[in-house]
Amino acid sequence: MNPDLDLSFERVVDVPPELVWKAWTTPEYLKRWFTPAPWKTVHAEVDLRPGGKFHTVMESPEGQRMPPNTGCLLEVVPNRRLVWTGALLPDYRPADLGADVPFVFTAVIAMEPHGSGTRYTATVMHSNAGGKAKHEAMGFEHGWGKALDQLVALMKTV
Repeated sequence: MNPDLDLSFERVVDVPPELVWKAWTTPEYLKRWFTPAPWKTVHAEVDLRPGGKFHTVMESPEGQRMPPNTGCLLEVVPNRRLVWTGALLPDYRPADLGADVPFVFTAVIAMEPHGSGTRYTATVMHSNAGGKAKHEAMGFEHGWGKALDQLVALMKTV
């Protein structure tokens, strides 16, 4: 981790890695927890293979749909590690990000067994310090933490 470019948080949650994995890789579950409420994820696609698509569409509380977020899965280790980036499109095609993209990142989600739960680590690597600062100012830790709380609550019902 590069502290000048990366954001990360770690937490132990009381659901096993298999359920955390299922929440991240099953579109119907992903839509129910991925975006911190009151925002919503209204569409999700996951082509679970290196080079596969990781795609979400978010909606504001006022009903405004955000531009789709489409990225490429880089690493897929069932129940342990999921890595994707917005810098690439599926099948490792370079993304044309355009001027309206505030920052680009690669996300690493690590899941380690911890008792009957999971040690969950989310690391987001940015291409530059300005992107990291923008993401941090948007409330990275609070937002990703709230989404993780939603993931845990959902998966306890499965």
